[in-house]
Amino acid sequence: MLRFLLARGCRPRPLPRAVRALYLALALLPTVAASQTVQADAPLSASALPPAVEAALQRAKVPREALSALVVPVDASQPPRLAHRADAAVNPASVMKLVTTYAALDLLGPAFTWDTPVYLDAAPQGGSLRGNVYIQGRGDPQLVVERLWLLLRRLRAMGIAVIQGDIVLDRGAFALPPHDPALFDGEPWRPYNAAPDALLINYKAVAMGFVPDAVAGVARVRYEPPLAGVELPASVPLAAPGTACGDWRAALRADFADAARIAFQGAYPAACGEREWSVAPADPGGYAARAVEGMWRELGGALTGRVRDGQVPAGLQPVFSNASPALSQVVRDINKHSNNVMTQQLLLTLGLHKGGAGRFDSARAVLDQWWRQRVGAADALVVDNGAGLSRDARLSARALARMLQQAWASPVMPEFVASLPIAGVDGTLRRRQGPATGFAHLKTGALRDVSALAGYVHAASGRRYVLVAVVNHPHAAAARPAMDALVDWTLGER
Repeated sequence: MLRFLLARGCRPRPLPRAVRALYLALALLPTVAASQTVQADAPLSASALPPAVEAALQRAKVPREALSALVVPVDASQPPRLAHRADAAVNPASVMKLVTTYAALDLLGPAFTWDTPVYLDAAPQGGSLRGNVYIQGRGDPQLVVERLWLLLRRLRAMGIAVIQGDIVLDRGAFALPPHDPALFDGEPWRPYNAAPDALLINYKAVAMGFVPDAVAGVARVRYEPPLAGVELPASVPLAAPGTACGDWRAALRADFADAARIAFQGAYPAACGEREWSVAPADPGGYAARAVEGMWRELGGALTGRVRDGQVPAGLQPVFSNASPALSQVVRDINKHSNNVMTQQLLLTLGLHKGGAGRFDSARAVLDQWWRQRVGAADALVVDNGAGLSRDARLSARALARMLQQAWASPVMPEFVASLPIAGVDGTLRRRQGPATGFAHLKTGALRDVSALAGYVHAASGRRYVLVAVVNHPHAAAARPAMDALVDWTLGER
C-alpha cells in the first residue's frame, strides 16, 4: 500500500517508527523469499556442470561429453537440479546391479528365500547309509562355507557316518551356456569371473589365510572350504627379514592353473601380518564336488562312492531343506560389496520363478517386461548378465534415475536403500571420506573405460536427491574425483 500511494504522487502523513519498520519488512519479504528460492532450486542448464566437476574432469583429461549425469529430487514431480547428457545410452558397469536387485525385491518380495533340499534313497542303519545322498541346488546365492558345514553336519546328526553310495549333486534348476572364466579380462582365478550355478557353493572360491610363524620361518596357510583331491600346501616360506609387505600376492608367485593343486613358488613377507586372499581355483565345474567331499570328510564322514552330478529320482521326498537368508539380506550383500555371481544368481532366479526357466534368455525377458512397466518402453535397457560385468550392458542416466525415484516411493524402499553402500562408512564406499560421509547411499561401478555412481544423497537443505553419474572413456578411472565433486555439490544445497 505504501508503494502504491507513493507511485500516485501522494504524500501520506508520517507514520510511527514501528509501523514504518513493519511496512518495510512486508515490502521486502517477497524479494528476499524469491532470491532464496532461486538460489536453492534453480537447476543448471543441460550444458552446465558445477565448476568443481568441470575442473576435476579437466585434471583427469576426460572430456565433458564423456560424462552422463542427472541430479533430481526423489519426488518425481520436481525438475532436475542438473541434467547433462542424461539420455545417452551408456555402459553403467556394476551400477546395473541396482536394476536387478530392485526388480527382485519388487517381484519376489524382501522375505523371499531359496531352499536347498537334501534327499536319501535309503534309511540310515547303524551309522551307515546303504544308498545315495542327493543335494538339489535351486539357485541359492549364499551357500557359503558356514552353511555348507551346517547342511552336512545335519546329515551327520541323522546318524550317518558312512555313505555306502554316492553324493549326487542336482544342478538342473539352471540351464547355462558354457562359461570361460578367462574370457572377460584374462584373469580366470578372480572370483568376480565365476559363473552362476544352481548349486553355487562359496561363490566357487577358496579363501586362503596366511599367518606368519617367525620361529619356523614360514607362513601357515589355511583353506576354506577344504577341497578333496586338491594338493594344498600347509605353509609357504617367509621372505627375507625386513622385506616390506608391498604387493604380497605377487611375491607369493602363486600357480592356480592345475585343478589338482595350488602352488606357491615365492615367499610371504612377515611384515604383512595375517592376510586373506580369495581365488577361484581351476576347473570351476568340479568345484562343488570337491568342496562337498572335502567338507564331509573334515566332519568325520566316510564315503565309499564319489561325489557326482545327477538328478533327484522322481517321487523322492526331501528329508530336510536348508533355507537361505532372506532376499533383503542377499540384496544388501550384493550391493554393498558388488558381488557379480550373486547378482547373476538373482537374475536367473527371476527367470526360474517368474519366467518358467532358469535361463538367461528367460530372465532377461522377465526383467525387460518389468522395466517397460516401471520405466517405459522408450528407455531401452540392455541388461546382459544383470551384474554389469559386461561390455554390452546399456541404459541412460535418466531412465535409471526414474527407476530410483520409483524405488524411493515403493514399499520395498527401506530394504533397497539400506542395501547401498554408505559414503565413508561401509561397502565399496568405506574409503571415500569427505563431506558426504554418512549422507549418501550410492552404488559404485568400475570397469576398464567405465566409472559410475548412482543412488541417493541427503542434502544440507534436508532434501533428498537421486544422483546418477557415468563416465565412459579410456581415462574413466581418473574421473572419480569429478563424481565425488558432483556428490559434494548435491550435498551442499542449503
